[in-house]
Amino acid sequence: MEKIFKLKENRTSVKTEIVAGLTTFMTMAYIIALNPNLLTNFGADGGPKLWNGVFLATCIASAVGMFVMAFAANKPFAMAPGMGLNSFFAVVVANIVNITGLTYLESFQAALCIILVEGIVFIILSVLNVREKIVDAIPLGVRLGIAPAIGMMLMNIGFGSNAGVQNFSQEYFDAAGNRLGNNSYYVMRDFFGSLTADLAKKTMGDVYPAMVLSVVTMFIGLFVIIILAQKGVKACVILGMLASSVVYWAGQALFLHVNPFASLADASFVPPFADMAETTLFKFNFSGFAQVGWFTVITLIVTFCIIDMFDTIGTLVGTASRAGMLDKNGKMPKMKEALLADAVGTVVGSATGTSTVTTFVESASGVEAGGRTGLTALTTGIVFLACMFIAPVAAVIPAAATSSALIYVGVLMLTGLKNIHFDDMCQVVPVALMLIAMPISGSIGHAIGIGLISYTVIKVFTGKAKDVSVLTYVLSVIFLVKFFLAI
Repeated sequence: MEKIFKLKENRTSVKTEIVAGLTTFMTMAYIIALNPNLLTNFGADGGPKLWNGVFLATCIASAVGMFVMAFAANKPFAMAPGMGLNSFFAVVVANIVNITGLTYLESFQAALCIILVEGIVFIILSVLNVREKIVDAIPLGVRLGIAPAIGMMLMNIGFGSNAGVQNFSQEYFDAAGNRLGNNSYYVMRDFFGSLTADLAKKTMGDVYPAMVLSVVTMFIGLFVIIILAQKGVKACVILGMLASSVVYWAGQALFLHVNPFASLADASFVPPFADMAETTLFKFNFSGFAQVGWFTVITLIVTFCIIDMFDTIGTLVGTASRAGMLDKNGKMPKMKEALLADAVGTVVGSATGTSTVTTFVESASGVEAGGRTGLTALTTGIVFLACMFIAPVAAVIPAAATSSALIYVGVLMLTGLKNIHFDDMCQVVPVALMLIAMPISGSIGHAIGIGLISYTVIKVFTGKAKDVSVLTYVLSVIFLVKFFLAI
């Protein structure tokens, strides 16, 4: 282990790295079931066999990406099909159905060709150092603001979309009688955002007790993590998550009268490899891909590339900054290898049956747990593979427990603001815009784009145009086109 991962050089140990890897896994385990849910509309589109295929692809592609990250880059960053990108992929599949008349499964297989091309393009760009040069083109001030902006995003996820309840008795239908969905309630918006507790209770109905349990669980976990961290306990994050999980399970049993482990009773622990082989494994539909039209295909590939590239760059730079992995110029050693990992993961994902694989922002939780080397990524990758057999066990981890970790890590990443020169508007404005854009848009890449555009505009109109590199101008124009040109 020492020879491969240089543990002593990075001031870490096998125990610390394994705990960090498990911590990262627990904060991102949701993607294992959520990704196939999003790509198949909870199995309604393409059937249960496609759901099973995407589920296995999620585990395999994520693990392969992390193994490359571990052995090629020796970095503690985890990978999985990116949130936002998977939703966009599902929209693309639905559009292919409308354009070509193909079935959802055939359209899904055609869309996998787009992911394959994207992955190959990224491998070429990574090998030729083009992606690394793009990282270098991001101004230092913008780079320093990425970590705090990611911190805001993590806190928004922790208080928002990650922690909530659904009231399935409150269903909504359109004029034609089609079910639109049910009410979802979230901690910050609907619990703390309500004028009074009584109003929140009336609004949420039967799920109000579950919301209260979620809020209590989340804050107990958060305070346990903080107290343990103050006492110097390196495993504070995972211990806090475990403590809050126990609180949630006990609350379900005692107050909600629900068996927290009921889902394990009829759960299957046998990986559905036959379903993947039938639906997604190397099932590229090139003929359906050609029916979409080359202009549309190229537009989609470029869109996927831009979003993925800057999401990955932002996560790597932001998390590495928090971990102290950047040099005095704000550059991360072995950036090329780290960028190559998500490219390889994306190609494997296309071959097995999932959308673009990217570096996960939840990697920050493992870094805060002490992860500094590829052993952290290796550990997370191994657990992802194991989830092909133990996915039902991972599913019982309550969302409120993972929110505790996300909020804590988000707060820590905000400390990066101390590196910003607040008397320099060329730094302050891009960083301020990223701080608000990243959590609201949910896109790291788009927030960086807004930061780059604002930096370039300020420099140009204050007589400092020569301070802006040519590549920064190019990136700013690309983002302007992406944001405003409707094709």
